[in-house]
Amino acid sequence: MLRFENLCKRYDEHVIFQGLRYSVGTGCVALNDETGSGKSILLGILAGEIQPDQGDVWIDGHSLSSAPIEAKSRLTYVPDDCMPYSLQTGRAYLDLVASNRKTVVDSRTLDLADRFGLTPHLEKRFEQMSFGTRKKMFLTAGALGDVKVVIADEPGAGLDGPARAVLIDLFKTLGEDRTVFFSSYDVDFTQACGAKMISFAELGVGV
Repeated sequence: MLRFENLCKRYDEHVIFQGLRYSVGTGCVALNDETGSGKSILLGILAGEIQPDQGDVWIDGHSLSSAPIEAKSRLTYVPDDCMPYSLQTGRAYLDLVASNRKTVVDSRTLDLADRFGLTPHLEKRFEQMSFGTRKKMFLTAGALGDVKVVIADEPGAGLDGPARAVLIDLFKTLGEDRTVFFSSYDVDFTQACGAKMISFAELGVGV
């Protein structure tokens, strides 16, 4: 469901990575590498938020470069800092994501939000939320609709123990019929999700 070939990215004369390639079907995969290796940049490229200098990404068979609308409609992205519009409320954000994915915020979504402890925060604006609350809002929205690929940057960051347990259960469930590709420094969290751990060395030539 997720495939990328020959991904390269540089800033000025600094090469972040080059020649990265990988392919994965259903299940969870965790990118675990040292700080500054380019994990967030790679995830941004896979989500179509950052343009690579070379290479391409396919989401459920659709190319991000030649069919970006089709590709992006099949993925959800949880960045490290989840701040869409500071004045937007949590409920408005969920409704917007649901509308874009041609679905609704149903009882299952609200149940997940409640398990994350979000019910008291749904009417708050994002600027009023803590880092962890914003992340949980994005993770809840990530389960909306029939997306095929979930991309998440340090999804466990800022979450307390009970919320991490909910996230582990969510990722394990999503991984049954979707691709969950995330970065994490936390080996215990990664193993609890049943994720395969990889590094840049397994993606090609990291620089």
